[in-house]
Amino acid sequence: MNILVTGGAGFIGSHVVDAYIGEGHSVVVIDDLSTGSKSNLHPRAHFYQADIRGGEVDRIFERHTIEVVNHHAAQMDVRRSVADPIFDASVNVLGGLNIFEIARKRGVRKIIFASTGGAVYGEQEYFPADEDHPVRPLSPYGITKLATEKFLFFYKQVYGLDYVVLRYANIYGPRQNPHGEAGVVAIFANKLLKGEEPIINGDGMQTRDYTYVGDVVQANLLALRQSRSDIFNIGSGLETNVNEVFQRLRAHLNSACPERHGPPKQGEQRRSVISYVKVQKEMGWAPSVSLQEGLRLTAEYFRKNFR
Repeated sequence: MNILVTGGAGFIGSHVVDAYIGEGHSVVVIDDLSTGSKSNLHPRAHFYQADIRGGEVDRIFERHTIEVVNHHAAQMDVRRSVADPIFDASVNVLGGLNIFEIARKRGVRKIIFASTGGAVYGEQEYFPADEDHPVRPLSPYGITKLATEKFLFFYKQVYGLDYVVLRYANIYGPRQNPHGEAGVVAIFANKLLKGEEPIINGDGMQTRDYTYVGDVVQANLLALRQSRSDIFNIGSGLETNVNEVFQRLRAHLNSACPERHGPPKQGEQRRSVISYVKVQKEMGWAPSVSLQEGLRLTAEYFRKNFR
């Protein structure tokens, strides 16, 4: 089938593109390259450098007769969303709406949307959070992801446009950008290879649900065959603190860098972990790459691609 992947030159999106092409699908990529890279692109992908908010998107849909949209393009920096919520909403809400409006007019069958588990649930009442957990996002980023989910529900109810929402945990792995504020695994790996000391915010005991990108790709493959519109968590169900991630990466990279702590980040969630019970039951998905193995693969990638 013809699949459009927005953000397909980015960290997660490019891995999804590779998998779709590997299964014989024709894949079109839209990416403005603000955080993505042409070096991530599969050579058989049809690439367009474009803004998802722009008018040229409609012409791309028309040219390729798109059947499924996998929507990964986003402003995904939580701290930038706090500093500039208008820009965040412009990309995440208005950009998403532009894609959805064109999709329903052009007869697209399904939207697969990359949402967020940690940022949507906010400070959790119970651990791990399932899909029925209260949604109380603490950042504009989480708010815009949740708003986009609600718009997809609208498009299903009014226009019959099917959707699968994948609420991601903290995804890490090869191709993650080590130069932004997000992505602690990539940031740590890059700094350790450069001989610099990464700064761990606060006491480092804040926990996240670290999930390997290869497992996320499998969820995006299964979503193509999911017949019912619904929301699914994609995570490991395991909490790991930042200190442990640093220590394991340091060991994989044979670094003697000391563990250095800085002041805590204001408003940072203390604990975040999500349940994958629902997606395992309904789609047969479960994480298969352990944190130890995932960090080893990630460290190996950054070592080979260090410059």
